[in-house]
Amino acid sequence: MDVLKKKMIEALERTLGRVTEAAESIDIARSTHYDWMQKDPEYKEAVESIGDRALDFVESKLFELIDGPQREVMTDAGIQTIKDTPNPTACIFYLKTKGKKRGYVERQEVTGADGDKVIIQISDKI
Repeated sequence: MDVLKKKMIEALERTLGRVTEAAESIDIARSTHYDWMQKDPEYKEAVESIGDRALDFVESKLFELIDGPQREVMTDAGIQTIKDTPNPTACIFYLKTKGKKRGYVERQEVTGADGDKVIIQISDKI
């Protein structure tokens, strides 16, 4: 793999796969990156593995929100680490995407009046 491709892979690692930002940082066109993706299987494999690492990073941030992120605050006693409450939206998102087999899904049930069966009539008149 040539030097410029290696630089692009390093730039993509720094930007978590954001192509425009990475390409600009090493002064190449985005189209060059996409051309390499089509023509160089080794380059493509390296780039795709960066996408997996970016997904891992974002997933770790989701788990921080679920657990309740920690932050440092300045108090009269000095800098202290406090833990925020868990983010309910992050919890719901996780359960809707990963907890489906345990019943964490939203479903719409269609019923007739007062919960009765739905009656469908098909007419052959058009």
